[in-house]
Amino acid sequence: MHMIQVVFLTVMVFFVIVTIHEWGHFYFAKRAGILVREFAIGFGPKLFSIKRGETRYTLRLVPAGGFVRMAGEDPELIEIHPGQTVAVRVKDNKVTRIYLDRLDDRSNVVRGEVETIDIERRLKLALNADGITDSYDVHPQALMISKGKETQIAPIDRQFGSKTVGQRALAIVAGPVMNFVLAFVLFGLYFQMAGVPMENPDKLLIGSVVEGMPAAKTDLRVGDVIDSVNGEKIGGDSAKMIDLISKSVNVPLVFNVIRDGKPISFKITPKPDPATGVGKLGIQAAVPTRSVTFVETFTFAGKAMKNMTIMIFDGFKKLILGDFKMEDLGGPVRTAQVTSQIANEGIVQLTSWVAVLSLYLGIFNLLPIPALDGSRLVFLGFEAIRGRPVDPNRESMVHFIGFAMLMLLMLAVTYNDILRLVRGEH
Repeated sequence: MHMIQVVFLTVMVFFVIVTIHEWGHFYFAKRAGILVREFAIGFGPKLFSIKRGETRYTLRLVPAGGFVRMAGEDPELIEIHPGQTVAVRVKDNKVTRIYLDRLDDRSNVVRGEVETIDIERRLKLALNADGITDSYDVHPQALMISKGKETQIAPIDRQFGSKTVGQRALAIVAGPVMNFVLAFVLFGLYFQMAGVPMENPDKLLIGSVVEGMPAAKTDLRVGDVIDSVNGEKIGGDSAKMIDLISKSVNVPLVFNVIRDGKPISFKITPKPDPATGVGKLGIQAAVPTRSVTFVETFTFAGKAMKNMTIMIFDGFKKLILGDFKMEDLGGPVRTAQVTSQIANEGIVQLTSWVAVLSLYLGIFNLLPIPALDGSRLVFLGFEAIRGRPVDPNRESMVHFIGFAMLMLLMLAVTYNDILRLVRGEH
């Protein structure tokens, strides 16, 4: 596969996984009537930005996740206080725009001093212009303009905190759930493309050839049918093949395969394995596959989800127990490197890998770690039990500290990733 294709597929993998996650948050927030201010892929400086409807869609520099910014989650950045001079544009007896600066440059506006303002509940504005006070209704989608930026007001019924615990929980959990859905679909596609191993196979195939090993110095190819080793037929007996190779340390053996219906013979000398001393050729046998039925697609995808989930939690267990080395951890750079390697193997293997990444992202985000979706669900659980929300300032502080710790961990693993690349390690 060409390098440009590999890079493109690698970028698309991250884009799809993160986008489907954030879309889950976005869709159910909109369904609940929450004003979504921004739908962002990545963090840091903006690379691309476009506004559609009430939401600004942005692509940011650091490809390490994304976010959906909902009104009311954070303190509003722009506030208007009594005594402040503003200019307003009125249409159909409702304020549609409130200008906070460059007031002399605004046309078709009413300029005056704010006497009272409520843009969350009553949606009213009293403005003193030339000694005369007029009261205006404020449109629920009115815009505040300051320093060239437009910010839509967020009435209380459009804010995240005004919704029921169930609505907020659904908007939060929907992100990981969409990752689970994507993983299930991709596992299903993988089995549709790759098939599943046949039961009681009558032959073995070359599944892979390891670089740097004796087999890699020959013309053995993935997909070749293994016929015989030193004249002994192999059939579907992988144990027999392994035994014959193991006993031939530094002794040439005849390895026969069938390719496109034609027999081909190779003379290969197994070299001793450094750990066990047994002979190794550097090949991995694979059994023939068969197509899956429509029903089997779902059952095999479900089993893959289950098995991979167990493996992911085993990894988390090692992290908690400290049963790992810092060098074993990988971050975005390492993940991108592995993704590019798998993309080079073809779309079938890439499909399976993307399913694994999507499943991992969904599970990881549900962990009760501050700043992750799981932690936010924990706070909502406390609110449901107590009957009142946790102090927003305390919750924000917990999430801020958690986010800072995650960023420090990401810096550490990224440093490891870069060192690994410099040393030429895989």
